[in-house]
Amino acid sequence: MTSKPMPTSQDNPSLETHPAPSQRQTADVQSNSQSNTSAGAPLSLDSIIEAQVGFMQQWLRAQTDTLSVQAFQWFGEQPLYQYLQADDLKRLINDGLLQQPMSDVMRTDIRDILHTVIYHPINDNVPLSELIDDTQVETLASYIGRHDEQRNALIHTLIGNETFADLLTQTLYHAINDFMENTLDKAGGVGKLMKLGRSSFEKATNKNLDEKLQTYLHRNIKDLTQRAETNAQTHLSNDEVTRLLVMGWSRIKDLPISEIQTYLNDEADNNSIEHIEASIQQSYNRLRLSPYLRSLVAASIDTWYSNHQTDTIAAVAASLPIDTSLASPLSTALRPIIQDALDSPWFTAHIREMLQAFYAQPAIKASFAGHGDEPR
Repeated sequence: MTSKPMPTSQDNPSLETHPAPSQRQTADVQSNSQSNTSAGAPLSLDSIIEAQVGFMQQWLRAQTDTLSVQAFQWFGEQPLYQYLQADDLKRLINDGLLQQPMSDVMRTDIRDILHTVIYHPINDNVPLSELIDDTQVETLASYIGRHDEQRNALIHTLIGNETFADLLTQTLYHAINDFMENTLDKAGGVGKLMKLGRSSFEKATNKNLDEKLQTYLHRNIKDLTQRAETNAQTHLSNDEVTRLLVMGWSRIKDLPISEIQTYLNDEADNNSIEHIEASIQQSYNRLRLSPYLRSLVAASIDTWYSNHQTDTIAAVAASLPIDTSLASPLSTALRPIIQDALDSPWFTAHIREMLQAFYAQPAIKASFAGHGDEPR
């Protein structure tokens, strides 16, 4: 595998904004390097290596910006497939990221950040419409309104199901029973006569009047709910569904975002954010090692890689989007880190070891010996 040559300012005019060090700067680096040895004194191998180490560090420091921009541009010109395959991404995600559970520290950070965002004071002054535009609601409402089967299923769930009929039956029964009890207690002799009549009815028919009343209510209410469901499905048109949804949004869109807090608990022993995060973690831990999720990850990576494998890395970065114009600000931001790394003991030690290994090569030693100036 061959790589492209490093671009120069002639190949790419944008590099001219980051010129290489001037001759004077280079001379200063050389002067500073030479100052590490005494003028005219015989050079030992160690002194040559130390002089070279100092020179290389100063030279790299002087060209930090230029080299970083050139490296960024060269890297951006390389095709994605040359350095990354789909299997590499699958191993990174499936065998790396998904293999380990989320750390307790990260989970704590997520909960704290969610708490900060949800309970931030700015939410008191920003309406819900800042989060969702009216056109988004109208589009969603129209989409929901066009799905007849889903709408009818929702109406059946709300109105036509047995649970709703039972709930309505019990509610009406208790209301009627309470009314009768309170009325009979206040009716004096008439009330006692009605209670006697109720008792006589139950003995004669061998049936409990309460059960008879509940059965009657349930039978009739079930019929009523079925009619109500049919009427709702008939008269609740697509336009009407859309109108109701939009009207509902118009009633709440001016409420502050902090209104969401009314549906959450912020108590230490009953914290909604902790419950939500724990529930998400439970689902994540169940799915992250499952064949199902791994199959979806693999298929998604194959799709993405098929679309971008021939793109340059710069084109892939731009789709994220990471623009090449960020190279210069990034270089400026990283300059202190790079220069501290160049001056660090570990970097100095590695350069010294590399030069020592270079001069220890038999061919180099023989070359010095052949000229009679082998360093000591």
